[in-house]
Amino acid sequence: MRQAGRSIPARRATLDNHPVRTFALELHESEAAADPVTQLEAWFADALSAGVPLPEAAALATATPDGAPSVRIVLVKRREAGGFVFHSNYESRKARELAANPRGALVFYWEALGRQVRVEGPVARTSAQETAAYVRSRPHGSQLSALASPQSRRVASREELERRVARIAAAHEGRELPVPETWGGYRLVPQTVEFWQRRPDRLHDRLCYRRAEGGRWSIERLAP
Repeated sequence: MRQAGRSIPARRATLDNHPVRTFALELHESEAAADPVTQLEAWFADALSAGVPLPEAAALATATPDGAPSVRIVLVKRREAGGFVFHSNYESRKARELAANPRGALVFYWEALGRQVRVEGPVARTSAQETAAYVRSRPHGSQLSALASPQSRRVASREELERRVARIAAAHEGRELPVPETWGGYRLVPQTVEFWQRRPDRLHDRLCYRRAEGGRWSIERLAP
């Protein structure tokens, strides 16, 4: 049995007349990791090896309480057993929707490998300590922008945003920037995680992990 998620040496292939770099063209239950985070990290390593730009980028879907959806790309900086962590302004549209309807869905898509991963589950804010640690790791300019931007709110012009950044930079010149009060992390706790592997003639592989009682995971195959 191959180790879960281990890459087959890269070669060129054509699937449905679509050229892809193939690392593992098949996805079998017998080779899948026992938990989805381990499986995702194996695929993430393949994406890095394949030179996929920003493999941590994922589409995040949220919805209002009456079901009106919205979606955007976020960077999922941490992927661990406790959840998938991304960051946002707490007054943004996504934040308002998560406050009213605290569930979300993520989709990672790595076209070069013919793979996607879907993650669904409840979402909650990370701790202030986690947010501060992440903020301090960001480039200075990104920290300034997070402080200056009223995310998802109407602004008069780009020049207005640039003036806000300049004022904050001048006010804190030579000092550490504060952690924004209205900005921080969210953790999506996975309840279902689906792995999709492109296969010839549209007969794709789909394995879905579902969280069972006691925190264990069941794996089932879905029809493409």
